[in-house]
Amino acid sequence: MKITVDIDCTPEEARHFFGLPDVKPMQDALMQQIQDRMSANLQAMEPEAMLKTWLPAGLQGFEQMQKIFWTQMSNAMGKDGKK
Repeated sequence: MKITVDIDCTPEEARHFFGLPDVKPMQDALMQQIQDRMSANLQAMEPEAMLKTWLPAGLQGFEQMQKIFWTQMSNAMGKDGKK
């Protein structure tokens, strides 16, 4: 035999029924603090510093790859021109 019980209630009603605290005001306050801090940090950072923070290895690796490429190309062009 199988018995199914469907309960139709809101999350607030379920928390109240089980005796759980309402943490929504605390969550709202913390989310507002996080949003304020992130906005302040983003406004204070310069775009170049922000990119270096987010993509430090990627950009430096790309710049190094460009330097190597141009060095090899200039060496190859210099050797061909002397021959």
